[in-house]
Amino acid sequence: MVSVDAALAAVSLDRIRGHIRSLEGVRHPVTAPAALVKAEGYIAATLGDLGYAVNLEPFQDSGCTFNNVVATKMGTTSPLRRVLVVAHFDTVADSPGADDNASGVAVLLEMATLLKNVRFEKSILFVGVNLEENADESISGTGTRGSRALARLAKEQGWDIEGVVVLESVAFAGNTVLQTTPAGLPLEVPKEGDFIAVIGNEASPRLVEGFRRAIESYRVDLPCVPLVVPGNGELIPDTRRSDHAPFWDHGFPAVMLTDTTNFRNRHYHQPTDTLDTLNIPFAGNVCKAAAGLVADLALPCAVTG
Repeated sequence: MVSVDAALAAVSLDRIRGHIRSLEGVRHPVTAPAALVKAEGYIAATLGDLGYAVNLEPFQDSGCTFNNVVATKMGTTSPLRRVLVVAHFDTVADSPGADDNASGVAVLLEMATLLKNVRFEKSILFVGVNLEENADESISGTGTRGSRALARLAKEQGWDIEGVVVLESVAFAGNTVLQTTPAGLPLEVPKEGDFIAVIGNEASPRLVEGFRRAIESYRVDLPCVPLVVPGNGELIPDTRRSDHAPFWDHGFPAVMLTDTTNFRNRHYHQPTDTLDTLNIPFAGNVCKAAAGLVADLALPCAVTG
């Protein structure tokens, strides 16, 4: 077994880039259903090859069955206490989705690689969720179906969740990228889109602060803008636009890590959302910081020998 510091030092930009390249392409239940299933299989196979126990958790939508992919690293002393890492693997109907959200899935898979040889007291679940985007682009508010199913399952089964870390588009950044701001945001945002945002609700400030501390304690070169929204983000709807929102709604602490998508990325939901537009070193630093947060939440066991 290895220490967390040693594990994080092994982050591979080549692996992250390779995962994005393997996933890139329209992955949509209507316009590209075979590619959506292929992405599901890629995630399951990659996590299985790492030695994790992998389950497909089915849910129903529009008369069809879809799956979330759940890989579990069992904790040693408190296995029923869980930390979840979540990223969606579907796209909108006509975008290859390199940033949204192959980048999040790639970072999740790299986190699973880095942490596989670290022992933790609590269990870690690496989850690829399906149908975050709308199957029917004309119907507003019909996304996050996979994460809604997962959060509902967690609530019904009484999961003890320490925190949920959602990776939502984490690779478009740079000091020449123009950053804009969602309406109603109660803080001043830098004009350059070279940072990662970490967004929590009023039940999740410990996770927001934990991410900031992980950047410092694991010495990650990553500008960060933290935000804790009142309630479950109802007053700022843009802060609810991913798979953390269903966990907020069921009372679980959760944060979203995001490059802010359309507030800086002109390729958002476009055919031009491709690997060659992304900042892979930035994604690598997001990976290290997120893995540090997850490690701190799951409580690493002492390394002996």
